[in-house]
Amino acid sequence: MVEERDRGFEEGYEHRITIENREETFITGVVHVSSFDDQEIVIETEMGVLVVRGEDLHIRQLSLENGEFAVEGLIHGLEYLEEKGRIPGRSKPKSLIDRLFR
Repeated sequence: MVEERDRGFEEGYEHRITIENREETFITGVVHVSSFDDQEIVIETEMGVLVVRGEDLHIRQLSLENGEFAVEGLIHGLEYLEEKGRIPGRSKPKSLIDRLFR
């Protein structure tokens, strides 16, 4: 089993995403919800800014005290816009295109 440190993240951060049938998404480690509409939700998490994209998205649960968030709707994708909790000095992995055209 790979330890958290081996994956490049500092200890103390807790963040989890669970998607059920692309219709219900549960996220922990939520710090703030920056913006939302029925197609996109921007969430600040313990591990960085996360964008949830889909159709007919509705926030079902939000508890910033507990860091919990739940959304219903058809999920098309999730994307992190920044990395938080990275160990300083550890480089970010190169993309496939960077490796092909070096």
